[in-house]
Amino acid sequence: MRFRRIVAIVLALALAASASAGDKEKEKELRLAATVGDIETISKLLEQGVDVNASNKFGKNALMMAVETGNMETVALLLTRGADLNARTVAGCSALTFSAENGHIGISALLLERGANLHDRTRGGWDALMIASRYGITDMVEQLVYKGADLKASDKHGRNALMQAADKGHASTVAMLADAGSDLNAKDKQGATALIIAADKGRTEVISTLIKKGADVNATDIDGASPLIWAVGQGNDRVAQLLLEHGANPNIQDNDGITALMEAVSTGHGALIHLLVINGADLTLKNASGQTAADIARRKGNTKALAQLTGGP
Repeated sequence: MRFRRIVAIVLALALAASASAGDKEKEKELRLAATVGDIETISKLLEQGVDVNASNKFGKNALMMAVETGNMETVALLLTRGADLNARTVAGCSALTFSAENGHIGISALLLERGANLHDRTRGGWDALMIASRYGITDMVEQLVYKGADLKASDKHGRNALMQAADKGHASTVAMLADAGSDLNAKDKQGATALIIAADKGRTEVISTLIKKGADVNATDIDGASPLIWAVGQGNDRVAQLLLEHGANPNIQDNDGITALMEAVSTGHGALIHLLVINGADLTLKNASGQTAADIARRKGNTKALAQLTGGP
Protein backbone atom coordinates (compact mmCIF):
# COMPACT_ATOMS: atom_id res chain seq x y z
CA MET A 1 0.00 0.00 0.00
CA ARG A 2 2.79 2.36 0.93
CA PHE A 3 4.66 1.50 -2.29
CA ARG A 4 1.59 2.39 -4.40
CA ARG A 5 1.30 5.72 -2.63
CA ILE A 6 4.95 6.53 -3.35
CA VAL A 7 4.49 5.59 -7.00
CA ALA A 8 1.41 7.80 -7.23
CA ILE A 9 3.31 10.76 -5.78
CA VAL A 10 6.24 10.24 -8.16
CA LEU A 11 3.87 10.05 -11.15
CA ALA A 12 2.06 13.20 -10.02
CA LEU A 13 5.35 15.08 -9.70
CA ALA A 14 6.47 13.86 -13.12
CA LEU A 15 3.21 14.98 -14.71
CA ALA A 16 3.47 18.37 -12.98
CA ALA A 17 7.04 18.80 -14.20
CA SER A 18 5.98 17.82 -17.71
CA ALA A 19 3.10 20.28 -17.61
CA SER A 20 5.41 23.01 -16.32
CA ALA A 21 7.89 22.34 -19.10
CA GLY A 22 5.04 22.49 -21.58
CA ASP A 23 3.89 25.80 -20.17
CA LYS A 24 7.41 27.20 -20.43
CA GLU A 25 7.60 26.20 -24.07
CA LYS A 26 4.28 27.89 -24.79
CA GLU A 27 5.40 31.03 -22.99
CA LYS A 28 8.56 31.02 -25.10
CA GLU A 29 6.42 30.56 -28.21
CA LEU A 30 4.28 33.53 -27.16
CA ARG A 31 7.33 35.79 -26.86
CA LEU A 32 8.61 34.64 -30.23
CA ALA A 33 5.21 35.25 -31.85
CA ALA A 34 5.17 38.74 -30.32
CA THR A 35 8.62 39.44 -31.75
CA VAL A 36 7.57 38.55 -35.31
CA GLY A 37 4.03 39.95 -35.03
CA ASP A 38 2.22 36.62 -35.42
CA ILE A 39 -1.23 37.75 -34.26
CA GLU A 40 -2.89 34.39 -34.96
CA THR A 41 -0.43 32.42 -32.81
CA ILE A 42 -0.56 35.00 -30.03
CA SER A 43 -4.37 34.84 -29.91
CA LYS A 44 -4.33 31.04 -29.94
CA LEU A 45 -1.81 30.79 -27.10
CA LEU A 46 -3.62 33.33 -24.96
CA GLU A 47 -6.89 31.45 -25.46
CA GLN A 48 -5.10 28.35 -24.19
CA GLY A 49 -4.33 30.21 -20.97
CA VAL A 50 -0.70 31.11 -21.52
CA ASP A 51 0.36 33.90 -19.17
CA VAL A 52 0.56 37.11 -21.22
CA ASN A 53 3.12 38.50 -18.75
CA ALA A 54 5.43 35.48 -18.69
CA SER A 55 9.03 36.62 -19.03
CA ASN A 56 12.39 35.07 -19.87
CA LYS A 57 15.36 34.88 -17.49
CA PHE A 58 16.15 38.53 -18.22
CA GLY A 59 12.64 39.64 -17.28
CA LYS A 60 11.63 40.48 -20.83
CA ASN A 61 8.02 39.67 -21.71
CA ALA A 62 6.00 39.47 -24.91
CA LEU A 63 4.90 43.12 -24.75
CA MET A 64 8.48 44.36 -24.49
CA MET A 65 9.51 42.24 -27.46
CA ALA A 66 6.62 43.54 -29.55
CA VAL A 67 7.52 47.10 -28.57
CA GLU A 68 11.17 46.59 -29.57
CA THR A 69 10.21 45.47 -33.07
CA GLY A 70 7.68 48.28 -33.42
CA ASN A 71 4.60 46.16 -34.13
CA MET A 72 1.71 48.40 -33.12
CA GLU A 73 -0.99 45.79 -33.79
CA THR A 74 0.73 43.24 -31.60
CA VAL A 75 1.29 45.76 -28.82
CA ALA A 76 -2.38 46.77 -28.91
CA LEU A 77 -3.51 43.13 -28.77
CA LEU A 78 -1.28 42.29 -25.81
CA LEU A 79 -2.45 45.35 -23.91
CA THR A 80 -6.06 44.41 -24.57
CA ARG A 81 -5.35 40.92 -23.23
CA GLY A 82 -3.92 42.20 -19.96
CA ALA A 83 -0.22 42.79 -20.56
CA ASP A 84 1.41 44.72 -17.70
CA LEU A 85 2.78 47.82 -19.39
CA ASN A 86 4.81 48.77 -16.31
CA ALA A 87 6.55 45.40 -15.88
CA ARG A 88 10.33 45.69 -15.56
CA THR A 89 13.24 43.57 -16.75
CA VAL A 90 16.11 42.54 -14.50
CA ALA A 91 17.90 45.69 -15.69
CA GLY A 92 14.87 47.81 -14.82
CA CYS A 93 13.77 48.45 -18.41
CA SER A 94 10.07 48.82 -19.23
CA ALA A 95 8.02 48.73 -22.40
CA LEU A 96 8.23 52.54 -22.52
CA THR A 97 12.02 52.65 -22.21
CA PHE A 98 12.31 50.06 -24.99
CA SER A 99 10.02 52.20 -27.14
CA ALA A 100 12.07 55.33 -26.40
CA GLU A 101 15.32 53.57 -27.27
CA ASN A 102 13.96 52.39 -30.62
CA GLY A 103 12.14 55.58 -31.58
CA HIS A 104 8.65 54.09 -31.83
CA ILE A 105 6.69 57.28 -31.27
CA GLY A 106 3.26 55.84 -32.04
CA ILE A 107 3.78 52.97 -29.62
CA SER A 108 5.03 55.33 -26.91
CA ALA A 109 1.90 57.41 -27.35
CA LEU A 110 -0.24 54.28 -26.95
CA LEU A 111 1.66 53.13 -23.86
CA LEU A 112 1.36 56.53 -22.22
CA GLU A 113 -2.33 56.69 -23.08
CA ARG A 114 -2.82 53.32 -21.38
CA GLY A 115 -1.01 54.46 -18.25
CA ALA A 116 2.71 53.75 -18.69
CA ASN A 117 4.82 55.37 -15.98
CA LEU A 118 6.72 58.20 -17.65
CA HIS A 119 9.16 58.43 -14.76
CA ASP A 120 10.21 54.78 -14.44
CA ARG A 121 13.99 54.37 -14.25
CA THR A 122 16.33 51.60 -15.32
CA ARG A 123 18.89 50.32 -12.82
CA GLY A 124 21.31 52.85 -14.31
CA GLY A 125 18.87 55.61 -13.37
CA TRP A 126 17.76 56.36 -16.94
CA ASP A 127 14.17 57.26 -17.73
CA ALA A 128 12.61 57.27 -21.20
CA LEU A 129 13.57 60.91 -21.80
CA MET A 130 17.24 60.34 -21.03
CA ILE A 131 17.31 57.28 -23.28
CA ALA A 132 15.66 59.05 -26.23
CA SER A 133 18.01 62.01 -25.72
CA ARG A 134 21.08 59.79 -25.64
CA TYR A 135 20.05 58.26 -28.97
CA GLY A 136 19.19 61.64 -30.46
CA ILE A 137 15.58 60.75 -31.27
CA THR A 138 14.36 64.34 -31.19
CA ASP A 139 10.73 63.62 -32.11
CA MET A 140 10.50 61.12 -29.25
CA VAL A 141 12.13 63.61 -26.87
CA GLU A 142 9.60 66.25 -27.89
CA GLN A 143 6.71 63.83 -27.31
CA LEU A 144 7.97 62.82 -23.87
CA VAL A 145 8.54 66.43 -22.82
CA TYR A 146 5.02 67.30 -23.97
CA LYS A 147 3.67 64.42 -21.88
CA GLY A 148 5.40 65.78 -18.79
CA ALA A 149 8.83 64.14 -18.62
CA ASP A 150 11.09 65.62 -15.96
CA LEU A 151 13.85 67.71 -17.55
CA LYS A 152 15.71 67.80 -14.23
CA ALA A 153 15.81 64.03 -13.73
CA SER A 154 19.31 62.58 -13.79
CA ASP A 155 20.99 59.17 -13.85
CA LYS A 156 23.26 57.68 -11.18
CA HIS A 157 26.08 59.93 -12.40
CA GLY A 158 23.93 63.04 -12.09
CA ARG A 159 23.54 63.48 -15.84
CA ASN A 160 20.22 64.73 -17.17
CA ALA A 161 18.69 64.40 -20.64
CA LEU A 162 20.49 67.50 -21.94
CA MET A 163 23.85 66.10 -20.85
CA GLN A 164 23.06 62.74 -22.46
CA ALA A 165 22.35 64.44 -25.78
CA ALA A 166 25.43 66.67 -25.51
CA ASP A 167 27.65 63.70 -24.70
CA LYS A 168 26.60 61.90 -27.89
CA GLY A 169 26.71 64.98 -30.12
CA HIS A 170 22.99 65.34 -30.90
CA ALA A 171 22.73 69.08 -31.56
CA SER A 172 19.07 69.09 -32.66
CA THR A 173 18.06 67.23 -29.50
CA VAL A 174 20.12 69.64 -27.40
CA ALA A 175 18.36 72.59 -29.06
CA MET A 176 14.94 71.05 -28.44
CA LEU A 177 15.68 70.40 -24.76
CA ALA A 178 17.10 73.91 -24.34
CA ASP A 179 13.97 75.42 -25.85
CA ALA A 180 11.84 73.25 -23.56
CA GLY A 181 13.48 74.79 -20.52
CA SER A 182 16.38 72.53 -19.58
CA ASP A 183 18.88 74.13 -17.22
CA LEU A 184 21.86 74.75 -19.51
CA ASN A 185 24.24 75.11 -16.59
CA ALA A 186 23.10 72.17 -14.46
CA LYS A 187 26.01 70.03 -13.24
CA ASP A 188 26.54 66.30 -12.87
CA LYS A 189 28.19 64.69 -9.84
CA GLN A 190 31.61 65.72 -11.15
CA GLY A 191 30.47 69.29 -11.62
CA ALA A 192 30.42 69.04 -15.42
CA THR A 193 27.87 71.01 -17.40
CA ALA A 194 26.55 69.97 -20.79
CA LEU A 195 29.06 72.38 -22.35
CA ILE A 196 32.00 70.89 -20.46
CA ILE A 197 30.90 67.41 -21.55
CA ALA A 198 30.62 68.56 -25.17
CA ALA A 199 34.01 70.28 -25.04
CA ASP A 200 35.64 67.14 -23.67
CA LYS A 201 34.12 65.07 -26.48
CA GLY A 202 34.84 67.62 -29.22
CA ARG A 203 31.17 68.12 -30.14
CA THR A 204 31.52 71.41 -32.02
CA GLU A 205 27.92 71.60 -33.27
CA VAL A 206 26.59 70.95 -29.78
CA ILE A 207 28.98 73.54 -28.32
CA SER A 208 27.75 76.16 -30.79
CA THR A 209 24.14 75.29 -29.98
CA LEU A 210 24.64 75.48 -26.21
CA ILE A 211 26.48 78.80 -26.43
CA LYS A 212 23.78 80.21 -28.70
CA LYS A 213 21.13 79.13 -26.20
CA GLY A 214 22.98 80.83 -23.34
CA ALA A 215 25.23 78.24 -21.67
CA ASP A 216 28.01 79.62 -19.47
CA VAL A 217 31.21 79.28 -21.50
CA ASN A 218 33.32 79.71 -18.34
CA ALA A 219 31.55 77.27 -16.01
CA THR A 220 33.91 75.05 -14.03
CA ASP A 221 33.65 71.49 -12.67
CA ILE A 222 34.53 70.25 -9.17
CA ASP A 223 38.22 70.36 -10.11
CA GLY A 224 37.92 73.95 -11.28
CA ALA A 225 38.40 73.05 -14.95
CA SER A 226 36.55 75.05 -17.60
CA PRO A 227 35.36 73.88 -21.04
CA LEU A 228 38.49 75.50 -22.53
CA ILE A 229 40.83 73.60 -20.20
CA TRP A 230 39.04 70.36 -21.12
CA ALA A 231 39.30 71.10 -24.85
CA VAL A 232 43.00 71.92 -24.57
CA GLY A 233 43.57 68.79 -22.51
CA GLN A 234 42.12 66.80 -25.41
CA GLY A 235 44.37 68.66 -27.86
CA ASN A 236 41.36 69.99 -29.74
CA ASP A 237 42.38 73.35 -31.21
CA ARG A 238 39.15 73.63 -33.22
CA VAL A 239 37.01 73.47 -30.07
CA ALA A 240 39.40 75.75 -28.19
CA GLN A 241 39.14 78.38 -30.91
CA LEU A 242 35.34 78.12 -30.94
CA LEU A 243 35.21 78.64 -27.19
CA LEU A 244 37.64 81.57 -27.30
CA GLU A 245 35.61 83.21 -30.06
CA HIS A 246 32.61 83.13 -27.72
CA GLY A 247 34.22 84.57 -24.66
CA ALA A 248 36.10 81.74 -22.99
CA ASN A 249 38.55 83.08 -20.42
CA PRO A 250 42.03 81.64 -21.14
CA ASN A 251 43.23 82.55 -17.64
CA ILE A 252 40.88 80.46 -15.53
CA GLN A 253 42.93 78.30 -13.15
CA ASP A 254 41.72 74.95 -11.87
CA ASN A 255 42.09 73.81 -8.26
CA ASP A 256 45.78 73.08 -8.88
CA GLY A 257 46.37 76.45 -10.47
CA ILE A 258 46.61 74.95 -13.96
CA THR A 259 45.56 77.16 -16.87
CA ALA A 260 44.69 76.16 -20.41
CA LEU A 261 48.12 77.44 -21.51
CA MET A 262 49.92 75.27 -18.96
CA GLU A 263 47.88 72.31 -20.16
CA ALA A 264 48.88 73.03 -23.77
CA VAL A 265 52.56 73.29 -22.77
CA SER A 266 52.34 70.03 -20.80
CA THR A 267 51.03 68.20 -23.87
CA GLY A 268 53.41 70.00 -26.22
CA HIS A 269 50.66 71.24 -28.52
CA GLY A 270 52.24 74.14 -30.42
CA ALA A 271 49.11 75.25 -32.27
CA LEU A 272 47.18 75.53 -29.03
CA ILE A 273 50.00 77.42 -27.32
CA HIS A 274 49.97 79.95 -30.15
CA LEU A 275 46.16 80.19 -30.11
CA LEU A 276 46.05 80.84 -26.38
CA VAL A 277 48.88 83.38 -26.40
CA ILE A 278 47.30 85.48 -29.14
CA ASN A 279 43.99 85.34 -27.26
CA GLY A 280 45.41 86.85 -24.10
CA ALA A 281 46.74 83.97 -22.04
CA ASP A 282 48.66 85.36 -19.05
CA LEU A 283 52.24 84.02 -19.13
CA THR A 284 52.91 85.15 -15.56
CA LEU A 285 50.29 82.98 -13.84
CA LYS A 286 51.66 80.25 -11.59
CA ASN A 287 50.25 76.86 -10.67
CA ALA A 288 50.05 75.46 -7.12
CA SER A 289 53.72 74.46 -7.38
CA GLY A 290 54.73 78.02 -8.22
CA GLN A 291 55.49 77.26 -11.89
CA THR A 292 54.60 79.39 -14.88
CA ALA A 293 53.90 77.93 -18.31
CA ALA A 294 57.53 78.71 -19.28
CA ASP A 295 58.79 76.89 -16.19
CA ILE A 296 56.79 73.83 -17.22
CA ALA A 297 58.27 74.00 -20.72
CA ARG A 298 61.81 74.16 -19.27
CA ARG A 299 61.13 71.24 -16.93
CA LYS A 300 59.89 69.14 -19.81
CA GLY A 301 62.74 70.18 -22.07
CA ASN A 302 60.30 71.52 -24.65
CA THR A 303 62.47 74.16 -26.33
CA LYS A 304 59.94 74.84 -29.06
CA ALA A 305 57.18 75.64 -26.56
CA LEU A 306 59.61 77.73 -24.53
CA ALA A 307 60.51 79.74 -27.63
CA GLN A 308 56.81 80.39 -28.28
CA LEU A 309 56.39 81.69 -24.75
CA THR A 310 59.55 83.76 -24.46
CA GLY A 311 59.93 84.95 -28.02
CA GLY A 312 63.29 83.24 -28.28
CA PRO A 313 64.72 81.53 -31.37
